[in-house]
Amino acid sequence: MPSPSPHDPPRVAVLADSDTRWKWGAHTARRLVPGAIPQGFLLRGRATPTARQLAESGADAGEAREITAADFLTELGRGTHQVLILACVGGTVQALLHALADVWKGDRQRPVVVTGYVGVVYEKLTDGLLLRHGADVVLANSPYDVRRFRAVYEGVRADASAVTECALPFLGGERHAVRPQGSESPYRLVFAVQPSVPGSRADRAYLLERAMAHARRHPGREVIVKLRSRPGEQTTHVEELPYQRLAERARDRRPDNFSLAYGNMGEVLDTTDLLVTVSSTAALESLHRGIPTAILTDLGIREPLGNHYFTGSGCFASWDELDAGYRPEPDKEWLADQGLAADPEHAYGPARERLRALLSAPRPPLTPYYTRRTAPGYLPGILARHDTAAPASTHRLLRQAARATYRTAAQRIAPIIRRWGQL
Repeated sequence: MPSPSPHDPPRVAVLADSDTRWKWGAHTARRLVPGAIPQGFLLRGRATPTARQLAESGADAGEAREITAADFLTELGRGTHQVLILACVGGTVQALLHALADVWKGDRQRPVVVTGYVGVVYEKLTDGLLLRHGADVVLANSPYDVRRFRAVYEGVRADASAVTECALPFLGGERHAVRPQGSESPYRLVFAVQPSVPGSRADRAYLLERAMAHARRHPGREVIVKLRSRPGEQTTHVEELPYQRLAERARDRRPDNFSLAYGNMGEVLDTTDLLVTVSSTAALESLHRGIPTAILTDLGIREPLGNHYFTGSGCFASWDELDAGYRPEPDKEWLADQGLAADPEHAYGPARERLRALLSAPRPPLTPYYTRRTAPGYLPGILARHDTAAPASTHRLLRQAARATYRTAAQRIAPIIRRWGQL
């Protein structure tokens, strides 16, 4: 593999399989390798982001192109990159680690492989971490995550040296300024929704009704529901019941100071006075800026909702409390342990140092924890579900055509059928 000039940053490739993972991967590349212009690859599949989703990620997607896993392995085998960021679901990362180990067998100057998580890790901690084991760098977004990640690896006799502290790469923006008395612009409450939390129609309709009720109770405020995707678009998590559909049916009850909005979350936060959510990662961005942030308790504090992660944060509140004027005050120690009190540039210092050390020395082979010896009943199924072997050309074309048909049906036809059937 040719080495870059000492004056040039390492060449970075980012492989992402959804809109939020692209956002994380592209921002991580720029934090980890200052001055780098990452080459983006979008893994073809159910959640391949659309051009609109890429634009709203806040990361430059001009270089990103759609690709299959097999073609990506061919691309990486050409030796044109020094750093590879895998911004994918755990099973995909594991399959790629095994495939790349074969592609780079004997290559001591192979790319450094980096992976991590796009936000808070509140479920499948052990499963997700072990599926990512084998990467050279497993980024942990906070001191809290560093302790948890290392404990998992050490608890199963796996090498924990890859775990490296950093921060969420898209943290930043202007600090929140207290609204001066007599301000002409209205107080703005933003309800950041999530594609899959909560899951039931009744719960989602309830949250929407409470947001509209807050707008009616406070006619001098703006209440905005920040949407993740348009109907038919896929995200990291599947959205079966879009809030847009529920809002359309409630059109006659929507007050004038209530609205729906798309857009880059960072830009939305620029004008937010109170961020409300069930458990969205947007809460971390908001807290980092010092914006008052409420984690809703109306549906309980439960693991399936993910809001249990915020235990100890001081941010829990119900819609009734918010209606009455309550504003949560975050716990400073909790913020610091979550990496929300540090300068993101400074927080990436340890990761940059580790990357420099790895790039300056021969790299050992990739050695994931899962092998056919340690997980003979689990690993083969993971590998079989991911197309990491280059198939015959005709077979590949058939598979690509089938996937394209599926995406069209999922993103365009299914929403129309649901609308016709009032599902």
